[in-house]
Amino acid sequence: MKIICIGRNYLSHVKELNNTSPSKPIIFLKPETAIQPKGHPFFIPDFSNQIHYEVELVIKINKTGKYIEEKFAYKYYDEIGIGIDFTARDIQEKCKKKGLPWEISKGFDGSAQISKKFIKKNKLNTNDIPFKLEKNNLTVQNGNSKDMMFKFDYIISYVSQFFTLKIGDLIYTGTPHGVGSVCKGDILTAYICDEKMLEVKIK
Repeated sequence: MKIICIGRNYLSHVKELNNTSPSKPIIFLKPETAIQPKGHPFFIPDFSNQIHYEVELVIKINKTGKYIEEKFAYKYYDEIGIGIDFTARDIQEKCKKKGLPWEISKGFDGSAQISKKFIKKNKLNTNDIPFKLEKNNLTVQNGNSKDMMFKFDYIISYVSQFFTLKIGDLIYTGTPHGVGSVCKGDILTAYICDEKMLEVKIK
């Protein structure tokens, strides 16, 4: 099972981090060990002093495919969930300044939180899915799939040019603006529409 992540897919997030807008999806991977047992708290790692939350809609792949045409991409997923891409921002910035890969800032153990349940695609308008993240009952991120620069079907098609997609693969589709730090004792709660999908305690 692969965890494929798309970076800089919301213009608002690109602007808040002073990055440049991509012309093609930015892809990075997380190892399977980034997902910890569901319901377990997230433990802030010793190697970082700046762990950021990034809430994202997540596609679950339901069939194997390679070189998928965009017009057929809808056949390769039928469920959408939500996840948190935890990022060691201080580590990432150090790596970027040196021109080095920054997987260690994104792929560490526990960095890919994922909802226990997924929603059937036919119950949602995939081009208009509101989602949000609350920290300690205060909304910190508000997003909507309509604001994605690269839509679900295009992402699947593009990613499949490089990686064979297999059943159970997860694609994190990018985060909107509002990312920020977590501290011990925080509780993060993620929603799709008004449905509570994920809760993570920070330790």
